[in-house]
Order: sequence, then C-alpha cells, then structure tokens
Amino acid sequence: MGYPDMLIFLLPLIALAGFIDSIAGGGGLISLTGYSVAGLSGACSLGTNKFSSTFGTLISVISYARGGAIRWPLAMLSSAFAIIGSHIGAGIALRYSSQILSCMLLVTLPVLTVLTIVRPRPKSYLIVTGTHLFLLSALLAFLCGLYDGFYGPGTGMFLTLGFTALGLPLIESAGLTKAVNAASNISALLTFLFSGSIAFQIAVPAAAASILGNFIGSRFALRYGDRAIRPFLAVVMIMLYLEVVLSIV
Repeated sequence: MGYPDMLIFLLPLIALAGFIDSIAGGGGLISLTGYSVAGLSGACSLGTNKFSSTFGTLISVISYARGGAIRWPLAMLSSAFAIIGSHIGAGIALRYSSQILSCMLLVTLPVLTVLTIVRPRPKSYLIVTGTHLFLLSALLAFLCGLYDGFYGPGTGMFLTLGFTALGLPLIESAGLTKAVNAASNISALLTFLFSGSIAFQIAVPAAAASILGNFIGSRFALRYGDRAIRPFLAVVMIMLYLEVVLSIV
C-alpha cells in the first residue's frame, strides 16, 4: 500500500476512532486495527496510535473542560494513580500472558453490555461524596491504569462506567475519563518517543484526523448527554468482546 493510498485508507478510520473515543472510549480498537492493516509493525502501530490519539484526547479534554464537565481536583488525583497503575501493569504484562485477562473479559463484558443498554435508575447507583469519592476514584483509576498497561483496549469505557457507578453524571464521567486518559497517554507517548517507535509521516496527519474526530465527538456528547454516550458505550463493549474472542481463538 503506497503512502497516499495508506492515508486515504487510514485518515477516515482515525477520525472515526477519535469520534467514538471522545464519547465512550475504545477508539483504539479501530485505530490500531487500521494501522495494522496498513502494514505497520506491532510496536510502530502502538507508537503511532499513541501519538495521534494523545493529541485528539487533549482536544476532548479542552472541549469537556469548557463545557464544565471536568472536576479538576478529582481528575488530577485520578490521573496520578492511573499513571502509577499503567507502569505496574506494563511490568506484569512482561511476565504473564494477556490471555488470562482475555478469558476473564469473556465473562464480564456481556454483563457490562447488558447493564449499559438496560441502565438501572440513578437511585440504584452507589452515590459517593467527599473523601470517599476521591479515594474510590483514585482506586478506580489505578485499576484501570493497571489494565491499560497489561492489556489496554476499552480502558476509557471502563473508566466511564466506573465513574458513573460512583454516582457522577454520565457526561461528567466522560469528561473525567478523558482527563485521566490524557495523562496516561502522555506518559506512554514519551516511552514510544524515546524508543523510536513512531512513524511520523503517518502519525502527524493521523493526529490531525484524530483531533477532528475528538472535537466533533466531544461536542456531540456535550450537546446530547446520556442519549449520545450510552449507545456508543454498548457498541464499544461489543467491539471489545469480539476483539477478545479473536485474540483467544
């Protein structure tokens, strides 16, 4: 696949990935598949994807922040714990097979999908405030960071569901998720930069496409709220489930 043809194939996919990622997380399932199909090696796909998605995520953070959907003290604490968890998860991944977690996801993902499509009433959620909210949010971010370093796909989706379960409105959960993702993405991006695993001739135009997709998606979510986010969460969980099944087969 020549360079112009590769960009014609990739850029719409990256924009779509950014759109979905800004709403529900999980856009990496689309973008990573696109880079692999385009012929990039495993490490180069990860590095190039991290470069483009980082810039797109930052645009989402700005949009959600301007819409008043990010609680910054909570976001800063959660981001710090997500980064710590991500580093530990990467170390675990070097010792154990990710198929262990894949088998676990085969059981948990269908349950999460049903709970997202048929959402319980708000009163059934665990409403947490004050210090407990900070502590549980930090724990959630750490665990999701651990998962992100160990396996990865769907981290944003799990964060959004987790923050919602703690009692935060879904739109605030999405905004907080993007802030946490941005911190962990920047940390990972530095690693890929130092290792030389980024194809800049592809990553730079892909970053522009990711920015466009994230901008449109975040504005869409802010405008339509739960009605926009919930269906995309369900779609991402189904995509992740298929990805897990294919990784095991």
